[in-house]
Amino acid sequence: MLAAVAPKPGAVGVAEGERLDSVALPGLTLNVRSRPSVRSGLPPALYVHGLGGSSLNWSALMPLLEDVVDCAALDLPGFGDSPPPDDGDYSVTGHARAVIRYLDASGRGPVHLVANSMGGAVSTRVAAVRPDLVRTLTLISPALPELRVQRTAMPTGLLAVPGVAGLFTRLTKEWTAEQRVRGVLGLCYGDPGRVTPEGFRAAVREMERRLALPYFWDAMARSARGIVNAYTLGGQHGLWRQAERVLAPTLLVYGGRDQLVSYRVARKAAAAFRSSTLLTLPDAGHVAMMEYPETTATAVRELLADTGELAGPDELSETRGVRDGGRVSDHRDSGSRS
Repeated sequence: MLAAVAPKPGAVGVAEGERLDSVALPGLTLNVRSRPSVRSGLPPALYVHGLGGSSLNWSALMPLLEDVVDCAALDLPGFGDSPPPDDGDYSVTGHARAVIRYLDASGRGPVHLVANSMGGAVSTRVAAVRPDLVRTLTLISPALPELRVQRTAMPTGLLAVPGVAGLFTRLTKEWTAEQRVRGVLGLCYGDPGRVTPEGFRAAVREMERRLALPYFWDAMARSARGIVNAYTLGGQHGLWRQAERVLAPTLLVYGGRDQLVSYRVARKAAAAFRSSTLLTLPDAGHVAMMEYPETTATAVRELLADTGELAGPDELSETRGVRDGGRVSDHRDSGSRS
């Protein structure tokens, strides 16, 4: 049975207009960040972050879509303000199960599912095994298996090796939160200069909070191991095979300067998802929803318009326009548009 628990005061940052709720499920407690809808009856959307991220990663995008969807962002188990799961399962399947359990318990499904990086792998699995829960799927730099992993992504993958997280913790114990944040921004953004001074300070505060959590590195290492293990699965449980099973209309967003998910895999993903639109952002990094939120929001609006989820002609007209240099291809039929 779904139960709302009062959030811990001051635990995480909360943007203006947001609220936090803690949802207790058997063996699992999930923090949910939401914004009140501007009008009633809007279809629900759920946002799922990547490795090392949290629901805060969606605070720039959610206000841009609150007039067309009912926004909620999840902290996966062990991330953000969600404590570790009782069973210690940080696999892609374990995280997918947490998303499914939340949707089943809350009755929010079917949702417009929007996800980034590891959350993209998780959400691909959710959409494949529970199509009844997903209206549309938006994947921003999804962590899908690659034959040739970029060198810049290898340190993240090494976290999956037992003992490496502990070694890294010891080697970097003198690093300040500011140094760590600069490293993360340099890895995740195409242009770290797009981060405002206020945004940088907020990221430092969040980094300090996370480093104080006794399970932070364990959640990182086990989730990284879960991604690596998911990459090695074959047959019907393989992520590419599951991508082919997704029925929901899918928007794929890739950044040309992504150092964690290769830009090269975008075309393969567009071919794998049977009803897909591909948006490529040459100057974006790994987190387009944070670096180019307006462009990402426009693309999501077009996806909703194309699937009949936008109600009026005025809303539909808002989706037309320039996408800040992005390139779009539609893979739902034999043609393409740009």
